[in-house]
Order: sequence, then C-alpha cells, then structure tokens
Amino acid sequence: MSRIIAIANQKGGVGKTTSAINLSACLAEENKKVLVIDLDPQGNATSGLGIDKDEVEHSVYDLILGECEIADSIVDTKIERLSMIPSDVNLAGAEIELLDVTEKEYVLRKSVQTIRDNYDFIIIDCPPSLNMLTINAMTTADTVLVPIQCEYYALEGLSQLMHTINLVQERLNEDLIIEGVVFTMYDGRTNLSQQVVENVRENLKTKIYETVIPRNIRLAEAPSYGMPIELYDTNSSGAKSYRSLAKEIMERKDI
Repeated sequence: MSRIIAIANQKGGVGKTTSAINLSACLAEENKKVLVIDLDPQGNATSGLGIDKDEVEHSVYDLILGECEIADSIVDTKIERLSMIPSDVNLAGAEIELLDVTEKEYVLRKSVQTIRDNYDFIIIDCPPSLNMLTINAMTTADTVLVPIQCEYYALEGLSQLMHTINLVQERLNEDLIIEGVVFTMYDGRTNLSQQVVENVRENLKTKIYETVIPRNIRLAEAPSYGMPIELYDTNSSGAKSYRSLAKEIMERKDI
C-alpha cells in the first residue's frame, strides 16, 4: 500500500520544496519507488530535480484540466526509482479554470488513485498558499507533513493551516491525518533555534519528528544544479539529515 504525503505550509521560505526534493530522493535511495507531484506554479521542485520546464510535453496543469492522462504527465528524473509530474507557470491560472468544474476539489485525487499502487511513496509539493491546488493535494493525500522554519515567526499562520487541514478532514477527506512537523533551517549555535523547537514541542499537540534539518550551504546550493542533496554532496549535514528523516518516516507504524 502506497503512502501519499502532501508537504504544506502557506508560509513561504520554510524549506517546503527543499524537503519535497530531498525527502523523495532519500526514499528512492532506500529502494522505494517514489513519485513527486509538483503542485507549485513556481515549479521549483521540477527544476530542483533537474527537469527543464520548457522541454516538458505535459505538466500537472494539463493533468488537472483533463488535457492528458496521468501516465503521459510522468517523467523520469536522473535518480533511479524517482519520477515526477512537473509543474510550470501555467498552473498559476488553474484555480480560475477550475471554478466551473464539478467536484473540483477531487480533480487530482481521481487521477492519482489510478496509479498510486505503482509507487511506495507519492510526495506532493504544495504551493505556499491555502488555495484550490492545496485543497486538491489534501484530498489526494493520506497525510500532511508540515515544515517549520526555526525562526521567531515560526508559528505564525500555523493555526490557519491546521484549521484548513481540519476542514478538509471534516468535509472532503475524512481519512486525512497530520503526518507531523519537521523543523528546518535549524542553527544549533543560536538560542532562537533552540527556543523555537522547545516552544513548538510544548505547544503543538501533534507528531514532531526527531530529525531536525540544519541550515546548510550545500543544501541551499543543490537546487541551482538541478540535484537533490544526496547527489550534490552526499556527505553534507543536509544529506545526512534528510536520510534520517526518510528513515523515520518509513519506520512509522501508526500510519
């Protein structure tokens, strides 16, 4: 049985796409068959996995509008066992084009259900907003993984995200659960990072992963080369952290 994880946080710059790229690559490294769905119009997960958006024949935009079959939108990456459905800038207009579509909240789900058994994990990179694309990700997913940056405003907007997840649970996908929280951009040299972690652990009544993703220059550089961190610098602290997170996620028995 495959597991579909939406990585979501409407706050930008929290390491959401970085986590989608590198968690997926590390799961593939563990001999899991993985599909990444780039649901962000910025398409950073697409370019971060080395896919040229201008060379893509069919994107997730075409899939959502019913202009192609899901099999036609899946492309291989340079990593064995890791495929993806790429995004491009056209996706920014999808919300308006979906207005008159019946059951528009389930458009992605209907397509993904036909191929989910082909994969061990399907990772959905959500846009940094709570819009119809994010709703589609949550109706498709089994769980939601929330990256939280270790900074002063870390919890800002988190209650809104949790409220949205609860609404989706109540009205659209009763099986959806919160995968948990992962801390990103952690700097152990600062009191602030440590305080944020302690504060969230005390106040958030949800699963918090033990693995903490550090601030790491190599991790920041890797996307510009179209590589996940395990290819760009396999021995970096960033690579080791995402390997650790992948193992934690695979070892979960309560999902």
